[in-house]
Amino acid sequence: MGRKVTVATCALNQWALDFEGNLNRILQSIRIAKEKKARYRLGPELEICGYGCSDHFYESDTILHSFQVLAKLLESPETTDIVCDVGMPVMHKNVRYNCRVIFLNRKILLIRPKMVMANEGNYRELRWFTPWSRIREVEDFFLPRTIQSITGQVTVPFGDAVLATKDTCLGTEICEELWAPNSPHIDMGLDGVEIITNGSASHHELRKAYLRVDLIKSTTAKNGGIYLLSNMKGCDGDRLYFDGCAMVSVNGDIVAQGSQFSLTDVEVLTATLDLEDVRSYRAQISSRCISASRVRPFHRVRVDFSLSSFDDLDLPTSDPIQWKYHTPEEEISLGPACWLWDYLRRSKQSGFLLPLSGGVDSSAVACVVYSMCTLVCRAVAADNGDVLTEVRGIVQDDTYLPTSPQDLCRRILTTCYMASENSSQDTHDRAKYLAQQIGSYHLTPKIDGAVKAIMSIFQVVTGKVPKFRAHGGSGRENLALQNVQARIRMVIAYLFAQLSLWARGLEGGLLVLGSANVDESLRGYLTKYDCSSADLNPIGGISKTDLRGFIQYSIDKFRLHALQGIMSAPPTAELEPLTDGKVSQTDEDDMGMTYAELSVYGKLRKVLKAGPYSMFCKLLLMWKNRCTPKQVSDKVKHFFRTYSINRHKMTTLTPSYHAESYSPDDNRFDLRPFLYNVAWNWQFRCIDNEVSHLEGNRNTDILEEID
Repeated sequence: MGRKVTVATCALNQWALDFEGNLNRILQSIRIAKEKKARYRLGPELEICGYGCSDHFYESDTILHSFQVLAKLLESPETTDIVCDVGMPVMHKNVRYNCRVIFLNRKILLIRPKMVMANEGNYRELRWFTPWSRIREVEDFFLPRTIQSITGQVTVPFGDAVLATKDTCLGTEICEELWAPNSPHIDMGLDGVEIITNGSASHHELRKAYLRVDLIKSTTAKNGGIYLLSNMKGCDGDRLYFDGCAMVSVNGDIVAQGSQFSLTDVEVLTATLDLEDVRSYRAQISSRCISASRVRPFHRVRVDFSLSSFDDLDLPTSDPIQWKYHTPEEEISLGPACWLWDYLRRSKQSGFLLPLSGGVDSSAVACVVYSMCTLVCRAVAADNGDVLTEVRGIVQDDTYLPTSPQDLCRRILTTCYMASENSSQDTHDRAKYLAQQIGSYHLTPKIDGAVKAIMSIFQVVTGKVPKFRAHGGSGRENLALQNVQARIRMVIAYLFAQLSLWARGLEGGLLVLGSANVDESLRGYLTKYDCSSADLNPIGGISKTDLRGFIQYSIDKFRLHALQGIMSAPPTAELEPLTDGKVSQTDEDDMGMTYAELSVYGKLRKVLKAGPYSMFCKLLLMWKNRCTPKQVSDKVKHFFRTYSINRHKMTTLTPSYHAESYSPDDNRFDLRPFLYNVAWNWQFRCIDNEVSHLEGNRNTDILEEID
């Protein structure tokens, strides 16, 4: 009868410029799709070269090698009798485009360039690519000679077109186009395109999956039709983690869901759908039919191929499912863990070194590594040979078989509690207890000798002996003495990362993990080039509030009871002298604001684009029941003063897993100056004027009540 189609969409863990590995993963996905009887296969955005090539897109080599990979795909017997849709960069008339190349049986059917660029937040696509702006227009693309020799084609269609097979019509979007207010899928659906596909490279952020799923469901609910989403997964070579979530939706329902976090490099999702369900759904919507009768038609590329078979009456179709979301705590447990795994295996290092202070932040990083070990052990137990091979390469033992997360943690994680005379016994014990529970190799070097040696150099040169504030010193002396300790910890961490395995008779080196959270970075509550300076930071884009939720999750999920004491202890840097053996310094007292307040400031500053005056106006309403206008003014001024004074620290932040919409990472996500007029004269004067006006009105109201 010919009305049921089986289609496949993929989540691939591609790697920027890894053309050989990327080719093999693409071929594997096509092979799996065919085994599952699919007649169409969709892959992620720029899957041939990897999405994260950045300025390598400027290089002609990147396009050359992408076409070489395309040639291998065209020649492969794996790609016969299945429509393959792959992503790669293409140069057309000396203009570089981000494209989908769709081919079948050694013939390229269409090269479809991206029309809407992602150019905000983490993305700079307009730096490398030009959007195709000629709506509904197609022209000839002259193929490279190496491709001509394979396909027998000199030119192929290039532009805004759709494919018309014998049984249906298929159109494609590319990532950002789905999110645009005038998405191509709208007019495609009105013009009778029944299957719309999207090859995407969409990164993970906490709680983002809800937006993605709701958007695709609403897309097919309003206009009917089938929508396939493919996505990158894994660490493509930078701060982002692409989180998969391949899916298939039809007429407002999700019928197939891929994993969001997984150590499997190639995941193929298939669904079997009835085209008549699309046609009847659309035909009953009167407003849609009226709009469809007026739409400007797309150029159709005719394809002598059917996605369905004539004998499909007994072929079962995919039923609607309920999307299963991860909680934010689960996302923190899984996303950074998968990101660390990719970085570890691809960097060819032998593990991690973590300065473990006994506080929430470094303990959260330890839990992320433990979660990674849990995922690895689970994959090995499920006979994932690729993961087992990678593990053996990391520990440099061809016979190694991890028996538990603790066993693997012992091999790849070294924790280091660097004690000083200002460290408390409580934090020492908490760090030791957590290390024992997760199984890490734990070190406890003392740093006092190094601190005294550094200070003796200063004393010899200047004849001065700085003192802590508690001993009668000034604020400058107090801060300098704290910073010396913090920076020495960084030096010691890197020393042990390079040589601790050597000292144990083992090969390799370790990656140093940082543990500054997004709120501390925003406030600048860290010492430049201290132990927050590391190779990687898996929690650098996560708020303190979410980290505390993750710690509680780890207590429940992993039975890490050592975390209970860590949760109940006040956050402290432990850089000032103890009082009767107890910590007298706390983070929130030092910062002059709470972590909860910092999250609010961060979202207002970055997400809502609020400067000092706008932030003051918004917080007046948000905090009207807890603060006077003067108190709000003082808080806003204090935040912006400290933020601007410390903004220079953001230029040296350790590369961090991007997880939060208000990350202050200025590498590309938060592009702002690092030299400010920290007095904010004009802005603060505007706030003062409003406070005077509001307080004056308030005093008048009080007088009227007394009268």
